[in-house]
Amino acid sequence: MAPAKNSGKATANKVKASSTKKVKKNVVKAKAVAVHKRKERFIVQFHRPYTLRTKPDPKCPHRAHPAVKKNDAYSVIKYPLTTESAMKKIEDTDTLVFIVDTRANKIQIKDAVKKLYDLKAVKVNTLIRPDGKKKAMVRLDASHDALDVANKIGIL
Repeated sequence: MAPAKNSGKATANKVKASSTKKVKKNVVKAKAVAVHKRKERFIVQFHRPYTLRTKPDPKCPHRAHPAVKKNDAYSVIKYPLTTESAMKKIEDTDTLVFIVDTRANKIQIKDAVKKLYDLKAVKVNTLIRPDGKKKAMVRLDASHDALDVANKIGIL
């Protein structure tokens, strides 16, 4: 038996059709990978996006024991000043003069005077001396006499 008259043509068409299908599949794959255009940035600064920030959770403490605060009344006021100018302030303006801790503020000084000597301070003036120590001039309430308080403390 002889092959059919158009069998060669039919096989050629089949091969051609199958090869065009492969080419089409390849083209589809090529289109799936798109080239991304870079995002245009209009501001100069880079703002880091907000992320989760967890607090440190160490396995052991860094210090053996927690630090104790040292700003109690005894560490705030070091000693009363007994110079001539300080004595003049005691006599004239009912003001006591102390050398205090350099890191103490006026409120802490006022509270320390109240705690240590049971005195009500009206006003506290401070200054740093040239030798680096802090001097506090504590003006007492009218109900307290600075001379009596100075005698009690042991200044006079």
